Amino acid sequence: MPQTATTVTPCVKPVEELTSVEISFYDHEIYYGTQLIATISYDDDLTQPWIVMVNGEEIHRANTFKRCHSYIAWHHNRGTLPVQEQEAPAATTGNEIMVQIADECEKFGFEILDDGIYHHDQKLGQVSCTKGKWWVIRASSEHQQKVPCDSALDAVWSLSMVEATCCEDLLDRPFETLTVEEWRRLVEYQPMSESRELVTA
Repeated sequence: MPQTATTVTPCVKPVEELTSVEISFYDHEIYYGTQLIATISYDDDLTQPWIVMVNGEEIHRANTFKRCHSYIAWHHNRGTLPVQEQEAPAATTGNEIMVQIADECEKFGFEILDDGIYHHDQKLGQVSCTKGKWWVIRASSEHQQKVPCDSALDAVWSLSMVEATCCEDLLDRPFETLTVEEWRRLVEYQPMSESRELVTA
């Protein structure tokens, strides 16, 4: 007796390819086609530093970026991932953000390179905007922590404070431990009036 073929319909649709856009090492946007569906960010948690966020709300944590990405893909393909509200494209345009940062850096005489903002070959840090929220990471920050800012001006201005602080720290270090670049920065540095009195005394 001939057997008839039966068709089995899978209960879930096949996994679709998602695209990850790196905003910085610590921030990634996950897209399905042209639609933003989630973000993955990093914080200082020792065991599960990678976070999946939708609409600014944390929905999952893991110890690797890959596990967060897999979580998003799994829930997206089953229709169980919360729906990400879409922003107007103009608000998140990378070029617009870079123009604002460049304008502010020009006011302070800073230089923008691929890996951050510099002044006299010294890296001050990074500035960017994610989902309309400005942030800055100072190069001197041990954990590369993002500090929220009100605007591009606020973020770049905060980096202008870095060099002064660093120079004051250099004054406390033994002279023989300073590099040529650190010596040059100290020569250009304008000390406080008390320091000037000590030098002339």
